[in-house]
Amino acid sequence: MAANFIYSCIVLCCLTLWSFNRTSCDIHVPPPHSTMKPGSPIPANINSPGVRKAARFGVYRYNNSSNDLFLFKDSRINKAMVQIVRGLKYMLHVEIKRTVCEKREHSSLDSCHFQRKKNLQQMLRCYFEVWITPWLQKVHVPVLHCHQQLSP
Repeated sequence: MAANFIYSCIVLCCLTLWSFNRTSCDIHVPPPHSTMKPGSPIPANINSPGVRKAARFGVYRYNNSSNDLFLFKDSRINKAMVQIVRGLKYMLHVEIKRTVCEKREHSSLDSCHFQRKKNLQQMLRCYFEVWITPWLQKVHVPVLHCHQQLSP
């Protein structure tokens, strides 16, 4: 009975997220007799629209808090986990790179290309926690840790 309740909650959150994203939900739902505990983080598909959107929110938060002249953009999502807790909490390991777009231009990140000048290239490895509450249309990024990837 508890497994049915958990499954119903997961389906409800996926449907809510689907309506927020206008896309399908690519969250792995454990089988009813799984040893996974309710509320535990579960792996998420790094190519799912929800994960990509959460990564972009993390990048926007990084750009708003950095003193860099240029905008950064996500280049690769290495790992994604999601946890259902009053919405969806994404835990993401993302590589971000400096773009050619200056912050004062305030361009859309989709139209920004990565920096080609060797002396201006920079790559950071980041960990983002992004909380999305679809029914309130709220996004919060409480955890953001980035460090520079050193060249070999």
